[in-house]
Amino acid sequence: MRRRTLIQSLMSAPLLGAAASVASGAQALESSGYSGGDTDLLRPKRLKKGMTVGLVTPASNAWEDEDIRFAGDVVRSLGFEVKEGRHLYRRTQYLAGPDSARAEDFNSMFADPDVDAVFCLRGGYGTPRILPMLDYQLIRNNPKVLLGYSDITALLNAIYHRSGVVTFHGPIAAQNFTDYTLAEYQKVLVHGERPVPLGAPPPFEIAPGRVEKRNRITRFSGGRARGRLIGGNLSLMASLVGTPFEPDYRGKILFLEDVGEAPYRVDRMLTQLWLAGKLQQVAGIVFGKFTDAETSGNTFSMEHVLRERTAELGVPVVRGLMIGHVEDQTTVPVGAMAELDGDAGTLVLRDAVVS
Repeated sequence: MRRRTLIQSLMSAPLLGAAASVASGAQALESSGYSGGDTDLLRPKRLKKGMTVGLVTPASNAWEDEDIRFAGDVVRSLGFEVKEGRHLYRRTQYLAGPDSARAEDFNSMFADPDVDAVFCLRGGYGTPRILPMLDYQLIRNNPKVLLGYSDITALLNAIYHRSGVVTFHGPIAAQNFTDYTLAEYQKVLVHGERPVPLGAPPPFEIAPGRVEKRNRITRFSGGRARGRLIGGNLSLMASLVGTPFEPDYRGKILFLEDVGEAPYRVDRMLTQLWLAGKLQQVAGIVFGKFTDAETSGNTFSMEHVLRERTAELGVPVVRGLMIGHVEDQTTVPVGAMAELDGDAGTLVLRDAVVS
């Protein structure tokens, strides 16, 4: 996502109001009661009409106030009441207000007993800046559905890792849900179905001389794997490496997507995960959509990069599931147990992810 300096030095954070207690955030991190075991994993309440959804902007600001009102209307159309974060309308250059304000809104939603779930208005930039300021014990004590994607990847994985709460990589509030996106969201968060196929392409009517082109599944490596899901936006997963907020990759099924990245930059980020020993630890890999990729000049194709960077892992690898910056988007629970079939090109959710 063209993140040249995504995680900026915390030394510069006070310029944006982030001096608000990095120390207290570190204390909250250390005091989290989650031991990292699967038996301690917490599942939030399933979503029901009439619940109250907290609307927050942990990353970039909305372009206009009307975008915020639109997001509220989207959430209401799903059958929920809306509670806006106190700083929802703030702007600080490309951020939705100072770091301290964004973190305050986020923590407040988990502390508020009247808020049942937390939806992110959008992604953008800046989410990793607030990770040290979150109260991970508070989040563990009050598990709630957290929904978003793109830059929100940092939150989803950090909270799963530090609090042991299942989080959800899926649509943001400031977008219309297509029929596909709504159905995928409902089967995971409303109906709580299992087993649940995740990210299969939308139905396509095949006819003589007419076959699916846009949403094709590519099978790089066969075999089956079972493990808990981690991942999201590749730029964010790479930026978390070496920090206290990166998830444990061992035995996991890693799903990755990105937008606006040239193949050479995807190569660089996957190589970072390789050099850090992360790719070698996973049980399987799912590549979602790498949309709007820059392909100018003498370059490898995206398929070549994804295939070549994973060829020696010896685990099932599939490309093309409906994960990422696309209108038809699935909802993927971070921390849930799933099964990847590299021969069939399927990802199936095995766990109950809401209570």
